[in-house]
Amino acid sequence: MTVAIIDLGSGNLRSAAKAFEHAGGDVVVTSSAHDVARASRIVLPGVGAFGDCRAGLMALDGVAEALEDSVMHRGVPFLGICVGMQLMASRGLEGGAQDGLGWIEGAVEAISPDDETLKIPHMGWNELCVHRDHPLLAGLGAQAHMYFVHGYHLAAAKHRDVLATADYGGTITAMVGCRNIAGTQFHPEKSQALGLRLIENFLTWKP
Repeated sequence: MTVAIIDLGSGNLRSAAKAFEHAGGDVVVTSSAHDVARASRIVLPGVGAFGDCRAGLMALDGVAEALEDSVMHRGVPFLGICVGMQLMASRGLEGGAQDGLGWIEGAVEAISPDDETLKIPHMGWNELCVHRDHPLLAGLGAQAHMYFVHGYHLAAAKHRDVLATADYGGTITAMVGCRNIAGTQFHPEKSQALGLRLIENFLTWKP
């Protein structure tokens, strides 16, 4: 099973690659449309600003087109991580409105905690509130804690697309999914045993 981890040039992908390799994936970290097209699983990590990650994706020759074909037309299982999840949205509002991939209807908005003492970006461990069962969440238990680093979240237009939320002075989207696509605002590769379990679930997922 080949897992293509798309390199947007926005950060060190070593921890993600190692986690997917540890879970049993045959990992290729790539910026090649050919690798994306032939992969049996695709992962899109992203760190930093929405616009920078979007620009990084669009700058890769043929990768956005290969991604659209593989995921939307051929049903290849896809996982977006952090800003990689945000890019699935209709648009991002960080630094002005910009189009996303349009796979999950909604906008990426700034987190605005009710408690003014809570710092932005949201950084640290938070408990997931699971809204509906999903194969990627199997075996994680009722009080899974995951590691977050972000200042924006995907405000999905359809409740059914939200798999889990977290509380950080208000509700923030922690995980989305539909059909063969899923996204985590948290970093499973940095979330120890439960994060590794989610990655293992992704590698065996048959949507």
